[in-house]
Amino acid sequence: MLLDPHFKLQVSSEIGTLERLLIHSPDSGLGRVVPSKAQDWLFEDIVHLDTIRKDEYDYYIKLLLYFLDPTKIRGKLKDIDADKSRDFYKPGHANFYKSDKVIEIQLLLKDILTDENIKKKLVAAVCAIEDCNYLLQQELLETSPEDLAKVMISGSLNDDTMIFAPIPNLIFTRDIGITINNFVLLNKPAKKARSREALLAKYIFFNHPLFKAYKANIIEIPDSLQYFLRPGEEQVEKNTLEGGDVMVVSKNHVIIGHSERTSARGINEAIKILFEKNVVDKVSVVKIPHKRDFMHIDTVFTQVKRNVWVILHAIGKADFSGDGSEPIDHLLKEQVSEKAEITQFVKGKVQYPKRFACIEDLLEDISVNDLKSTEKVEFIYSGNQKFPFDSREQWTDSCNLLAIKEGVVLGYDRNDHTIEAFKQKGFKVIPVKKLLQKLENNELQVEDLTDTFITMPSAELSRARGGFHCMSMPLLRADI
Repeated sequence: MLLDPHFKLQVSSEIGTLERLLIHSPDSGLGRVVPSKAQDWLFEDIVHLDTIRKDEYDYYIKLLLYFLDPTKIRGKLKDIDADKSRDFYKPGHANFYKSDKVIEIQLLLKDILTDENIKKKLVAAVCAIEDCNYLLQQELLETSPEDLAKVMISGSLNDDTMIFAPIPNLIFTRDIGITINNFVLLNKPAKKARSREALLAKYIFFNHPLFKAYKANIIEIPDSLQYFLRPGEEQVEKNTLEGGDVMVVSKNHVIIGHSERTSARGINEAIKILFEKNVVDKVSVVKIPHKRDFMHIDTVFTQVKRNVWVILHAIGKADFSGDGSEPIDHLLKEQVSEKAEITQFVKGKVQYPKRFACIEDLLEDISVNDLKSTEKVEFIYSGNQKFPFDSREQWTDSCNLLAIKEGVVLGYDRNDHTIEAFKQKGFKVIPVKKLLQKLENNELQVEDLTDTFITMPSAELSRARGGFHCMSMPLLRADI
């Protein structure tokens, strides 16, 4: 069982040095997505599993270990790469890296399934939402915890027989919950495709010994009040909230996105709970167009440094429709606008919300007033603010970056124009393969990296519509 006697849960920014996170390596379910079901399972395309595993995601694991748990990998890189069995990356194998800093969610699930009482309850719950027959339920109860964890995630028995749909979106661990200070706000997904992963997350956070000391700090969003009794049940807006729409920008301030996946009712409940439990004092709600292109707020902006943000121009004040100097800029303003609408609520002053004219104004306010940055606030725009590369590269997650420490971010190597924009702002760019070799050979130390964009291979991974911000659920960051 994965245990750490010094386990701490604390995230109070998007950029503090990352010390512990929750991830899920691509499993066999990802390789079972078929074209006819791809959009139902929230994928735009089918992806090649072996390429994602061996040529892309594995570099993410290596890099995380070098930064967060170097004893698991330092001096072993050559042997790890030479071992074609990939046992180092397989959660069920004896040679798995098994880190309590880079935590694999499948191991946590296996751990809680060793408790027969929890196992019975979770099997019953999964079989209920997946409409399994009684004999299958009995078969699952007789399955070992290790194998059952795989089945619940991949949807397949050990003989490769599929018994229910996979949950391929579990690689995007950001969406199962968000750590806010020493609380965890659990996801309430908008789409049925994510119901099982939300269920697994609840059982893990409420039952795994790692989180025992924080059990009172696990927050669930309640259902809409008796929505099932109202006429037109399908049309009633439900309480939904996904982790990609929540950003912890300071100890007292959270941003929540009102998006395609996070409803106004869900946000309303989240604000009430966060204020009632004294989690934060301030919540800024950013409403973005409810479009598949945007999905969550972390697909259109993320933080790089206290004073640096990467953003899609279309939701900000920069706009190709003009600067107001031509009549068409005014005549078409309402029709072409995709600007974010921002409303800020402060505990005790909910009746008098503050509004910001544009997203840049909100982010600048955070940098200056919440994070006390003394440097000029800078914005790096997707595609270097050039059409059509701005939209193309946002689609392949140019704005969805993970800060592994302040100023050091991971992003896809395919977003050339965005990377050029980073260079123009003084950032160094280094491919992950080159960086790993330098770290292994002691030519470079992680402490030496500043203002750096680490490019990650992305040919297949980017087709899943999620970047490294999506593929991480930080559990612990150093204070800034």
